[in-house]
Amino acid sequence: MVIIKPDAVNRALVGEILHRFEGKGLKIIGMKMEHLTPYTLKQHYAHHQNKEFFEELINYMSSIPSILLVLEGKEVIIVVRKMIGGTLGREADPGTIRGDLSVSNQANLIHASSTPEEAREEIKRFFKEEELYNYNKMNFDWIYTKKEKE
Repeated sequence: MVIIKPDAVNRALVGEILHRFEGKGLKIIGMKMEHLTPYTLKQHYAHHQNKEFFEELINYMSSIPSILLVLEGKEVIIVVRKMIGGTLGREADPGTIRGDLSVSNQANLIHASSTPEEAREEIKRFFKEEELYNYNKMNFDWIYTKKEKE
């Protein structure tokens, strides 16, 4: 589960970020633009509720729409987390999304689930079952070996 955050939408970086995921060979099985509500965001960021930046985070994330994605691929969570880079953009490794395009901690362009359990919970929070698509991605034969696809 990936959220392309309001700062990326406002800075016209959505195409660049999607291009990186598709170029890597990941399959988009769910995608939509949504103006996230404070109610939903407070659930999503509940683990930060006692931190001083919580209200600012909720205001920022509900300021304009975000792009919500569900990606699929071999070890997709590990791959996506490496691609996005460290939380603090100015310290993220060059070549990562945040390392190349962000200098902020909060306005760091993108959120990605960190565990399979977290991904399942977040996908349920942001997507209805009928908004996720199962299809054959033709280039998977050129991205993965037969054994890797098993």
